[in-house]
Amino acid sequence: MANFFKDNADLMFTLNNLELAEVAKLKEEGYKFAQEFDNAPADFADALDNYNRVLEVVGEICGDRIEPRSRTVDAEGPHFADGVVTYHPLTVQNLNDLKQAGVMGVMLDHKFGGLNFPVSVYTMMTEMVSRADGSLQNIFGLQDIAETINFFGSDEQKEKYLPGFASGEYDGSMDLTEPDFGSDLQSVRLRAWQDEKTGQWYLNGMKRFITNGCAKVHLVLARSEEGTSDGRGLSMFICEACPQLVVRRIENKLGIHGVATTELQYNDVPAVLCGKRRFGLIKYVMSLMNGARVAISGQAIGIAEAAYREARKYAAERMQFKKSIDQFPAIYDMLAGMKVKLTAARALLYETTRVVDLRNGYTHLVEHGENVSADDRAKQKYYNKVAAVLTPMCKALATEMANQVAYDAIQIHGGTGFMKDFNAERFYRDARITNIYEGTTQLQVVAAIGGVIQRDNDVRIQELASLDYTGKLARLRDTVMKLHARQLEAVKFVAEKKDPAYHDLMARSLVEMETYIFVGLLLLRDAMKCEDRAAIAERFILDAVPEFEKRFMRVTSGDVTLIDNKRDIIDY
Repeated sequence: MANFFKDNADLMFTLNNLELAEVAKLKEEGYKFAQEFDNAPADFADALDNYNRVLEVVGEICGDRIEPRSRTVDAEGPHFADGVVTYHPLTVQNLNDLKQAGVMGVMLDHKFGGLNFPVSVYTMMTEMVSRADGSLQNIFGLQDIAETINFFGSDEQKEKYLPGFASGEYDGSMDLTEPDFGSDLQSVRLRAWQDEKTGQWYLNGMKRFITNGCAKVHLVLARSEEGTSDGRGLSMFICEACPQLVVRRIENKLGIHGVATTELQYNDVPAVLCGKRRFGLIKYVMSLMNGARVAISGQAIGIAEAAYREARKYAAERMQFKKSIDQFPAIYDMLAGMKVKLTAARALLYETTRVVDLRNGYTHLVEHGENVSADDRAKQKYYNKVAAVLTPMCKALATEMANQVAYDAIQIHGGTGFMKDFNAERFYRDARITNIYEGTTQLQVVAAIGGVIQRDNDVRIQELASLDYTGKLARLRDTVMKLHARQLEAVKFVAEKKDPAYHDLMARSLVEMETYIFVGLLLLRDAMKCEDRAAIAERFILDAVPEFEKRFMRVTSGDVTLIDNKRDIIDY
């Protein structure tokens, strides 16, 4: 029996070493829910046992049921006719299996029928689901929609929708993108108007590239304020599937074939306001998208895990020149690089989810708790700041890594990897979207660069650097901290130039340099806990040094010729 949790030593290590005690205590509000709900833990040991047991169940479903169905789902996909989307019977069975396991409301409160698990544990589930079938994650992974209603909706909205999400009766979609506005969400035009007599809101307009747009419940970004053209005129609405909400078509995509990506037409669709007017983009959608960015990072790592395993298996079995090809340096160099990149991205992902969990926990405590201390408020502010830089940094690393690992998996397969008889080409197709949706890598850089310049993560960097390393790990730590000193120099150089164009041009290099430093320290921390991980940490850091230096030289060169000559090059 295949189990995608128990066969993944890195994922099991991560759960048991992520230091979730503070997270669980905040999530369970001091474990007070154990007195009211049978499935609520009484202490951290109980909580960790719950996490392990549910992850094992999901791992078994992924390995034994979802993965064997994935090739058929990819080949046949959903059906669309007369405005109705019908998911493939195997996709329906996959969702039913997950519903029966009780994991459709992983992060929702106990009182709504949810598991009340932290983001970190939910993300491990999304990773395993994505390893089994990348497209299924685009349905299972939309639980952030319910979380958004939980965070910002009224009590009436929570009571109406959240139990249905937790049971799997409801599924959701987030309807943001329009035909003319993708990344530029502040320019969204879909109109929300309110009947003055009844107070009822209605939605009119178009949305495009909407994942699972055939869902029962939709979160919609719409322009509620007449005469506005920027983000301050946008609000968030909840609407339900109805005759006025028309699915015009489903897209014919390169990958993630199992999920319907739709174009929607709103013809006076009845809706209710979620939260406050004018906060749709600047608060609610940003929260929703940051949650989605973490989920997509998990999706990318799951796909990369599948691609790596397929490549490793093929290389061990493929005989050329009387030996398996994984014995040739050209191949084992690629395999080792894939494994190091995958482990590095996973380390950053779950450090990010831990910070997100702490931010969520302290935010809830500050907003709803009694006798909130100054220390609680300081922690809420700190974790909010760190999450803001780690979330985009994580998505950039994980999704670019997934594309590279999937590419290398095909290369290791050679000509067979180009054929649909093998899974490698599907992983390549499925990975390609991950560094595009929920904000391209270029936009993740825009989101992260402010925190890099302001040094928002330096406290955590110093914490990790101050651990009691010895021997080789201490020497590697010193290597990383030399890079950190160079990073401070590079940041100062860019800041003092006071040239916005140069700042923007060098932003990606600076974010990637920051990532090398932080991930290197995370891997050293993990190597302290398990000496078997030391080789991976060493390889990552030694490979990172020349990559860092290349970017450092570019950033501190002061070279503005591309800014000056861009049109001469592009238009030649």
